[in-house]
Amino acid sequence: MTKRKIEAYESSGNVFADLGLPNAEERKLKASIVIELHRLVKERGLTQIKAAKLIGISQPDLSNLLRGDFEDYSAERLMKMLTVFEQDIEIVMKPHRKAGKKGRITFRPVAA
Repeated sequence: MTKRKIEAYESSGNVFADLGLPNAEERKLKASIVIELHRLVKERGLTQIKAAKLIGISQPDLSNLLRGDFEDYSAERLMKMLTVFEQDIEIVMKPHRKAGKKGRITFRPVAA
């Protein structure tokens, strides 16, 4: 039996960029927001029907969103969904730590 060599690569920290997908930073931001949205729905023990009604979308749309189909939603709209769950969204701008490098957008939820 022959052994196959498996190639491994170190992640950039953004799976969307690693896969070569367009708009990788935006996709990562939206995915992070959706993860928090899912956590809040689960934490509050809401059904998808109740959560969808609270957010203002249909249950099938919420289901698709929570499964990663967030292309049709802007980051702003997703952030507004978080505010329904009594979450404050704070946007902070600061210089990039490495001079001459392009800035980035990150999402860091604060532990309760």
